[in-house]
Amino acid sequence: MRLTLPLMTALAALSFAPASAKAPPTPEQRIGRLESQVRQVQKTVFPKGQPADTAGVIDDPAATQDSVNALAARLDSVERQMADLVRTSEENGNRLSTIEADLARLRTDQDNRLRQLENSASATDPADAPSSAPTTDSLPPSKPHVETAALTGVEAAYDKGFRLWQAKKYDQSIATLKAMIAAYPDDRRVSWANNLIGRDLLDKGDYRPAADVLLANYRANKAGERAQDSLFYLGQASMRLGQPAQACKAYAELENVYGTTIRPALRTLLPAARAEARCK
Repeated sequence: MRLTLPLMTALAALSFAPASAKAPPTPEQRIGRLESQVRQVQKTVFPKGQPADTAGVIDDPAATQDSVNALAARLDSVERQMADLVRTSEENGNRLSTIEADLARLRTDQDNRLRQLENSASATDPADAPSSAPTTDSLPPSKPHVETAALTGVEAAYDKGFRLWQAKKYDQSIATLKAMIAAYPDDRRVSWANNLIGRDLLDKGDYRPAADVLLANYRANKAGERAQDSLFYLGQASMRLGQPAQACKAYAELENVYGTTIRPALRTLLPAARAEARCK
């Protein structure tokens, strides 16, 4: 029963070792513990019982037949709506083109009516003219086929001003034409209205104001439809003021600026006017 001192020391150490010492957990145990913790978290995040193995992804397949059918129906609806939009856009475009064509046709018809009336002025009895000044821009009395009611807006306003001028109601004509200009300042008929205001003043005997208005109308818009008329009547006003040299300058300006584009009515009146002023 003899024991060496080292052996006895080793046995003593073993007898005093703690009985509760355990081996470290295996990897499988660690994974199981983690899965258990994840399930507890999922129960908190998904109180309605979302399956733990999907981690928040729905159980249904990625694309069931019902979902495919629903998506196809929605696509069909979108395609129908797009087709309706395209069709509506095309219809609106066609309507706009029709409206623009109608406006262009109306404008042409109005121009033709006024020119027809204008051209027939030469057939009017000279005794009916408001003054001895040649008539090129004035509108004659109404014809059975042309009524004031057929004109609209600025056309009717100009027609009213003309008829007052024709009736020798010059102040009323001027007031009407100025109101038209104020209402339609950018309209092409402004050139007409200013020219007729000059004619009103000329026939009224206010030769200096007439010359000022006619010159201003020409300078304001040389491309205006009655700018060349204003030059001609500026010459007429200059003659009434006893200034034939100024009249000749106006007639020369008319020929130099407008050349072959001078309106036929003015071209007919110009030789006699130049002869009256003794233009060289």
